[in-house]
Amino acid sequence: MADYAVVLEKVSKRFGDVWAVRELDLMIREGLIYGLLGPNGSGKSTTMKMMLGVLSPDKGRIIIGGVDVAENPIKVRKMMGYVPETPHLYDYLTGIEYLDFIGEIYDVEPEVRRKRIEGFLEAFELKDRGNELIHGYSRGMKQKIALISALLHRPRILILDEPLSGLDPKSARIVKDLLNKLKEDGVTIILSTHILEIADALCDEVAIMYEGRKIAEGRPSELREAAGLPGSTFEKVFLKLTGTEDLRSVIEALTK
Repeated sequence: MADYAVVLEKVSKRFGDVWAVRELDLMIREGLIYGLLGPNGSGKSTTMKMMLGVLSPDKGRIIIGGVDVAENPIKVRKMMGYVPETPHLYDYLTGIEYLDFIGEIYDVEPEVRRKRIEGFLEAFELKDRGNELIHGYSRGMKQKIALISALLHRPRILILDEPLSGLDPKSARIVKDLLNKLKEDGVTIILSTHILEIADALCDEVAIMYEGRKIAEGRPSELREAAGLPGSTFEKVFLKLTGTEDLRSVIEALTK
């Protein structure tokens, strides 16, 4: 398993009587952009939180960078960066204060984190807003701060839940280019997105989840072949593999 950044072995998680994730196996190689796709409630976010050690699986084992998450969750968190779908920031800190705080948590040297913060703020066009309170930031600005905070300590593995949410087209392009550069540097990126065109364009491999189970896995081109839709849009492939391609009854109900 030396070449794998993330390994999940028969992982399951239940909330009450509902299995959010069931018997999930994943083996994600280092230096890939790997997409976790699926409709709402399919178990994507739960899976990501278990990788991070925020949630504990009821069954199975998770290995991150060769470390068992259950045995050493602190070590695992230090090698990972995470951006949730809805970041929760400290509204009454400035952007720079918040990022400096996060950098200190990850033991980034003061001078190093100062330079990194300056560089990221300039790249994301926040240099003139860094000394303003986060409370006054737009959703897109908060998303940028969350992304910067996940990257400050140079993680080996990056987990992103809807990373382009709220970003303007220029900022979204910066993030896409940044992710590709991080991949070239050997960083493993696991992302979840509802925008299937992004998954198709960015991801080397994807897993499609449905009702807590992995129902398909492979390169986007391989999934097209498996669905019998070569040359088709990834949206059509996704809908077919999840059994939701016939939406006529839904449209008819909405237009009555």
